[in-house]
Amino acid sequence: MKTIEGKTFTGERALFQTRDAEILSCRFEDGESPLKESRNLVLKNDAFAWKYPLWYGKRISVTDCAFLPAARAGVWYTENASFSNLVYAAPNGFRACKGLAIRNVEFVNAEETLWWNEGVEMVDVKARNAAYFGMYTKKAHIENLDLVGDYAFDHAENIIISHSVLKTKDAFWNAKNVTLVGCVIEGEYFAWNATNLALIDCKVVSHQGFCYISGLRIQNGDLTGTDLCFEYCSRIDATLSSSPVSIKNPVSGRISLPSKTEIIQDDPEIDLDGVEIIVA
Repeated sequence: MKTIEGKTFTGERALFQTRDAEILSCRFEDGESPLKESRNLVLKNDAFAWKYPLWYGKRISVTDCAFLPAARAGVWYTENASFSNLVYAAPNGFRACKGLAIRNVEFVNAEETLWWNEGVEMVDVKARNAAYFGMYTKKAHIENLDLVGDYAFDHAENIIISHSVLKTKDAFWNAKNVTLVGCVIEGEYFAWNATNLALIDCKVVSHQGFCYISGLRIQNGDLTGTDLCFEYCSRIDATLSSSPVSIKNPVSGRISLPSKTEIIQDDPEIDLDGVEIIVA
């Protein structure tokens, strides 16, 4: 494996199709796609200051690097890549990738980041300005994510998120097969139109959250600040440790509450025999 160290690169495709190399303490400036179509790279202490630095790459390790604000759309169509100990300040990163490992990364501007990826392992990540974070992502295991930004994980599928804090309205809209464990979620209209959504030991504060869901399981759920929830939800299996402000128009299933709450049933077309609400 050859070593490239301490250099500054400019111009389009500066290191196009680089193979089997360590790139150490280098800087990539004015010039698009400097490492496009590269293979088997180890990147350490590098700085990326222009667009499209890692496109169509394979087998890439990135450690202690900086993706500066102008490094837009930084990692697209890349396979089997790991990123650790980074500050990532550019938007639109990580799209259409397969086999991503992301650990100890701070996304300063995570707008429209992590789209259409498949096979994501993410640990100890902070994401700010994270509008539409994780859209259409599939097969992801995420732990200790601290996210602020609306519309997170729209249309995501087959995802497990644990011990995370998500401050995002319209989170998990149209998502499928999602499990949340030990999480705190704050934001309006949580998880509308989702299918097969499970929450275990989670707290959710949401105005009009949990609506139009098919297959909703809640175990030990704290819904203290949530109102008008479960509207048009079917196949509910919910055991709550703290009651929501109000429940509205559930379609089918069982809801167990620790105390009384306001129950609104104003749709005459719903068969109330299909819904069991138990107050412990």
